[in-house]
Amino acid sequence: MRHLHVYILLAVAVLALAYAPRVNPYWMHVAIIAMFYGILASSWSLLAGYAGLFSLGHMAFASIGGYASALLVQWYGIPIPLGMAAGVALCCALGGLIGWVCLRMSGPYLAIFTLGFAEIVRITFSTEDDITAGMAGLHTEPLFRAATRLPYFYTAFGLLVVSLALMGAIVQSRWGLFLRAIREDEQAAAASGIDVARFRILAFAIASGFAGLAGGFYGHYIGILTPSLGGLDLMAVLVVMAVIGGMERLPTAVGGAFAVEFLLELLREYGQWRLPIFGVILLLTMRFARNGLLTPFWLHFVRLGGGARGAAAVVAPGRKDSRA
Repeated sequence: MRHLHVYILLAVAVLALAYAPRVNPYWMHVAIIAMFYGILASSWSLLAGYAGLFSLGHMAFASIGGYASALLVQWYGIPIPLGMAAGVALCCALGGLIGWVCLRMSGPYLAIFTLGFAEIVRITFSTEDDITAGMAGLHTEPLFRAATRLPYFYTAFGLLVVSLALMGAIVQSRWGLFLRAIREDEQAAAASGIDVARFRILAFAIASGFAGLAGGFYGHYIGILTPSLGGLDLMAVLVVMAVIGGMERLPTAVGGAFAVEFLLELLREYGQWRLPIFGVILLLTMRFARNGLLTPFWLHFVRLGGGARGAAAVVAPGRKDSRA
């Protein structure tokens, strides 16, 4: 049956939404956080996996989006959705600015620059006690005043689906083709008539906007924001999620976010040893499965509904070695 994989995904989504009220609050919280990371992992995949721009400042944009929304709601009393939208717009603008500054940077130079940007953001939020409450944390208005987490679950699910739909439309368009061309060879892309500078800026702006959306939701869900949200440790977790899942495809990046988040909770009894375990998994992934552990399973799943061509239509084509 053509598009069978799409129908299976829709059925799973409907079952998840229907079964959600029966999930205990703890695991519902884990699922919500996993969807938060799913938006971040897929948007980082758009930047690093598709455009080849390895940024270590992605969590900083989530932090900026969260703080911007929280402060606007607190200072001006605007509705929370409007505050989140303002945070997204701010992150898009800052992301475009970072993209413009980093036009000639790539590889380790780009990673170091974005790491420095992230540290500037974190230190600024840590020291501005009068505005951000510093390390004590900025208390935020809740998105819902409900006795359960169910409204947050549905909202996170909706944001993840909409984000994936929008990013999927981008990667299937000519823009996505241009981004992949830039990833493979910037000089060849420029010689083919692609405005490399423009699309690098667009990639940063779009990915940063989605990170700001995730950060805004997180802030109004958790109820408190601390500078650690934009720290290097959470950025490392995000990279692990995307790489283990498969950062050259949006669905596998989201799958990596879910897998890592749930495994971190299941391995919580091992304390800090769970982090070295994921370090070993990451090393093995980079050595034996560079396109991610979930990528082969996703490709087989997509072939259920339309063959290899269907896989290329739904997700970004990987590098040549991923076709094997």
